Amino acid sequence: MTTDARKCTALPALMALCLGVAAIFSVTTQAAEAAQTMTKTPASATTLSSQQQAIPLIAAFMATSDMPHLNAALNQGLDAGLTISETREVLVQLYAYVGFPRSLNALNELMTVVQARKQRGIDDAPGREPGRAIPTGDELLAAGTANQTRISGGPVKGPVFEFAPVINRFLQTHLFGDIFERDNLDWQSRELATVGALAATPGVESQLRSHMAASLRVGLSAAQLRQVTELLKKHGDAQTAERADSALTQALAASGA
Repeated sequence: MTTDARKCTALPALMALCLGVAAIFSVTTQAAEAAQTMTKTPASATTLSSQQQAIPLIAAFMATSDMPHLNAALNQGLDAGLTISETREVLVQLYAYVGFPRSLNALNELMTVVQARKQRGIDDAPGREPGRAIPTGDELLAAGTANQTRISGGPVKGPVFEFAPVINRFLQTHLFGDIFERDNLDWQSRELATVGALAATPGVESQLRSHMAASLRVGLSAAQLRQVTELLKKHGDAQTAERADSALTQALAASGA
């Protein structure tokens, strides 16, 4: 989900739209396979790991530019065992949903946090960069389309993509290609981040519902997603938690769970 930086304030909303439209055309598909990182948990898990618990909070506070709470959430995540690479990847990915300015500001905050922790004698694990080369050209389009289809539950199509076909190509080649092919953060963590950011953003409720459904597809359980809503209620604001809870309820109803 991207185009040049001059369109960063308009494109994230279009980017987030893809899964909302895709939900209309969802078909049964297997759960997405993701790279194994320390934040990955089995699909049968009923609780989030301590690392996973920090991710939607980091995302929500990034989306609202709440730097004091973002600072605390970043420290919480690093204390829990998120690597610097994983935490950085969350903030990089979310530019597609909340824009370049918030992503850049959050990355600057992460740098500040890491430096302050180092001065206190805390050496956070650096983590790793992606372990495989990102494809290019037609191979990137094919990989991104496959990733989009698996996460969305079926081929993504609809009137908006007929009206502006280029937006889906951007989605397929960049968000689901360039970004989702980076295996230093698993897909469960990527969806937790997206859910947190969208829950904190008024006006994107349909996309939030679709990402709740996508979270189930990539292996997060209903119990884990309920835990997300409780974390947002406890540490975030009431409206963010209400949006998350409503979206989860509707996603579960649509899935028959």
